[in-house]
Amino acid sequence: MDILRIRSFVTVARLGNVTRAAEALHLTQPAVTGHIRTMEQELGVALFQRTANRIELTKAGVALLPDAERVLSDFNLLLSHAKSIKGEVTGSLNFAMVDDIEFQRIGNFLRGLRAAFPLLQLRTTNCSSEEVIERVIAGKCDAGFCIVDAVPPELGEIRLRTVNYVVLAPATLRDSLGKAGWRDVAALPWISPPGRSHVRAIQNAMFANQGLAPNVVIECDHLAAIEGMVRSGLGLALMREDVATEMAAEGEFFIWPHACLTSKVVFVYRASEESNPATIGMISVLRKSWE
Repeated sequence: MDILRIRSFVTVARLGNVTRAAEALHLTQPAVTGHIRTMEQELGVALFQRTANRIELTKAGVALLPDAERVLSDFNLLLSHAKSIKGEVTGSLNFAMVDDIEFQRIGNFLRGLRAAFPLLQLRTTNCSSEEVIERVIAGKCDAGFCIVDAVPPELGEIRLRTVNYVVLAPATLRDSLGKAGWRDVAALPWISPPGRSHVRAIQNAMFANQGLAPNVVIECDHLAAIEGMVRSGLGLALMREDVATEMAAEGEFFIWPHACLTSKVVFVYRASEESNPATIGMISVLRKSWE
């Protein structure tokens, strides 16, 4: 099966629009439509169901998409490896990321890139998840790691893991919080990251679903400092569940049992750059570092 047809199938599935897929692939719309039609004929199943305004995957398309993505990834890895052998993967890559480096396995990823593509120059920028999305779309960064629920259609994404957040409180509030409702918890003092932080967005959404807003008394953009403030009894904080569980085991903290929110760690890049050798290289290394 022609790799171009597989690439067209995957791109249309990701973007949900033939016109945008054609633009991302630098092809005409009839060419992309022809790729999909030929692939459906070869497989003997319909991959998309079409309406006047939308194109959506059929059940067969949903089932076959992961296989197509693996085939495309393997082909891109082969192409990237060949280009690296010839010394063609050069230039620079600029990554945007939220500030929890170990959680995102950035060290392993950057070491893998340096080993596979020694001619690439690497740069990193720390910012909020919202800014990661903005920087990649604007072309200020080539790719990024962020924690979000949804990614704009002009970006390609690789979902790396889910992440849960819980409410962490000083142990002195254990008895009172055990009987507290949402309104009581919202009225207590809260320690929160700045407004554009993904954690702040999750926290605000959590209370908005209850028709409430948290009583934020301190803003702080350093995780270790927030931990210290909670330990000192200054207020509550929304914390990653794995971090909060470890802290609660120390006996100085208490996890309020009535809230657990889930988001996802995502690697994003511009879909229009998917065929770029440097993009191919970083995606192949990323998959290895997260296996």
